Amino acid sequence: MALISYPARLAVLVAEAPDRPAATCGAVTLSRAQLEERADTFARHLRSVGVGEGDMVTMALPNAPEWFVATIACWKLGAIPQPVSPRLPARELTAIVELANPPVVLGTASTEGAGDRPLLEVAEWLAAHPNPSDETDPLPDVVSKAWKAPTSGGSTGRPKLIVSGDPASMDPDLGAMLGHSRDGVLVMPGPLYHNGPLIWSCHGLLHGNHVVVLPKFDATETLEAIQRYQADIIYLVPTMMKRIWRLPTEERESYDMSSLRIVWHLAEPCPEWLKQAWIDWLGPEKIVELYGGTEGQLACVISGVEWLEHRGSVGRPMTGEIMICDE
Repeated sequence: MALISYPARLAVLVAEAPDRPAATCGAVTLSRAQLEERADTFARHLRSVGVGEGDMVTMALPNAPEWFVATIACWKLGAIPQPVSPRLPARELTAIVELANPPVVLGTASTEGAGDRPLLEVAEWLAAHPNPSDETDPLPDVVSKAWKAPTSGGSTGRPKLIVSGDPASMDPDLGAMLGHSRDGVLVMPGPLYHNGPLIWSCHGLLHGNHVVVLPKFDATETLEAIQRYQADIIYLVPTMMKRIWRLPTEERESYDMSSLRIVWHLAEPCPEWLKQAWIDWLGPEKIVELYGGTEGQLACVISGVEWLEHRGSVGRPMTGEIMICDE
């Protein structure tokens, strides 16, 4: 098993097809080469303001291409991207910053709560520095000890960091665990600071997908994105599925969904009637449910075909082990 760093993997994809779209959000699309160039430039700037290997970098960023630029820049330095909601109240962001202890907080002009840490407005900085860095020395190939560190309020409501136990490295010869096809297209309508959208989007990039992110969820715009970009994989939660299903039938059925191979749904229980409706609409072989937690100790998966035979089941473990102690 030959492991390589996430940045090294992305560099391979750039060399293979530099002009292939990598990330789209709204009207902005970055090719693989453009994303690599901007991430490299931004990584050098983060290094100049004190970000180094093992540091967490708190990212209060909305869904935008800049989110991917910042995440990859962190990996390039061996740092740990630590995403939070860009709408967090100042007091909550301050509490997270105290836990993460980042050298810098990445945000927007409206970000409040960085405390005594410098706030870097990523979109504005990138707009002011459109050209590659003047530095010609390649960044060292390092592996972040944790590839992500999202947050959770847990049962107490107090913020906590959920630091991944996996480093930012992969075996490029292994198949994609989440079903991403080589050079496929993922549509992501969820917020990237949430663990699920973060995982599906980053894994999509690392498997050469064109990751199409909606600025925010909209039922009609989700269907439009699937049709326009011929997406073969999409990530949804049942609330999104319900809003799509409640569109007028004529409108919903006017979109071409034939490109879809996998419709993932997770993050909350799916009502039986809703799951059945989607199975009837798109076919049971395309509907796949994942049950698991942000901490990642366990993940169970069940296809629509299996669910029809075992209604109510969450499937078999994909990772981890289950012990049933009572009925």
